[in-house]
Amino acid sequence: MTAFDLTGKVAWITGAGKGLGRAVAEALAGAGATLAVTSRTREDLDRLAADLGSALVLPGSVSEPAFAESCVEAIVGRFGRLDVAVTAAGISPTFRRSENSADRDWAQVLDVNLSGTYYCARAAGRHMLEQGSGSIITVSSVHARTGFDRIAAYAASKGGVEALSRVLAVEWAPRGVRVNVLAPGYFHTDLSEGLVTSKWGQRILARIPQNRVANPPELGGAAVYLASDAAAYTTGSTLTVDGGWTA
Repeated sequence: MTAFDLTGKVAWITGAGKGLGRAVAEALAGAGATLAVTSRTREDLDRLAADLGSALVLPGSVSEPAFAESCVEAIVGRFGRLDVAVTAAGISPTFRRSENSADRDWAQVLDVNLSGTYYCARAAGRHMLEQGSGSIITVSSVHARTGFDRIAAYAASKGGVEALSRVLAVEWAPRGVRVNVLAPGYFHTDLSEGLVTSKWGQRILARIPQNRVANPPELGGAAVYLASDAAAYTTGSTLTVDGGWTA
């Protein structure tokens, strides 16, 4: 369907070097979008660009506000516009009960997952508001709304992402910018694999009605929808892709 065609649109994906960010980048490119990709590791981005054939590579940390602004400047300088921004960068470096967690771990997770989302959405939004159009897709998690052991910082950061996204959606909708949330469940990625394959794995599978962990490409279709004109009347929404976890 032409409504899902992203030809002529420029998309910026953070956290694109691996996992779900890379899967989203591949899906948007497959739908015709021109890509700019961000990750902390340039080698991952170079591999992605080589696999896709073309992409503007922008390595750095989304937890730095100036970096987010510089990415948008570089994208607009190269392509003249920015139509889609996907804030997929995220970390969850520890797996400890809350009473045993370190302050530095809490701060690091919030800096990347929540503050990084805000900085990138703000930078993209400023340009899109001037442009009069755009789609911002933030990436949350089923754990923004459902509890699980030992992930307090991660869950709090993702809950913040959802609240932030609703505010931005309300603020920016009158000026043509849509903001939606993509909330994945458990996927086979570097971020989750240690947990999925641990003693917690059977507990996780038992919670998923489809009784399996998803593969990253299975997130791509949802991202294409939210990025595309097919979602023109969709803003402030959370699209959950979780095998039934939150049902």
